[in-house]
Amino acid sequence: MIPDLSVGWVIFFVLVLSVVLDRLLLRPVMRVMSERDGAIRSARELAESSRARAQLAADELEAKTRSARAEIYRQMDETRRGALDRRAEIVANTRGEVERSMADATGRVHTQAAAARAQLERDADTLATIIVERVLGRKAS
Repeated sequence: MIPDLSVGWVIFFVLVLSVVLDRLLLRPVMRVMSERDGAIRSARELAESSRARAQLAADELEAKTRSARAEIYRQMDETRRGALDRRAEIVANTRGEVERSMADATGRVHTQAAAARAQLERDADTLATIIVERVLGRKAS
């Protein structure tokens, strides 16, 4: 059985149509898809490199922040130690002044007490003489 000539023409037109579709539609579509795939890959690579740079910058910022905090804490500790040393010095000076004041006051009190005793003894002798003279009615010698 020999196929009809119209079958040959259909086969010819199908082949021509497939070549035309391949050249005019499928190849340009595949090229556009390939370009998009390349653009997507490029954008992903760019995003990954940007993420890596951002991570490095964040790590660097964290390191600098940690270093700055350590420096601030060190300075605060030095200031605190200096303040404690100054406080100890002030307490020692104040304690010395208080001890000197107490020693001076104690000395003055002892001096005043001795003077008061001496005055009391003189007053007692005078009063005793006066009492003896009144009781005896004459001057005692």
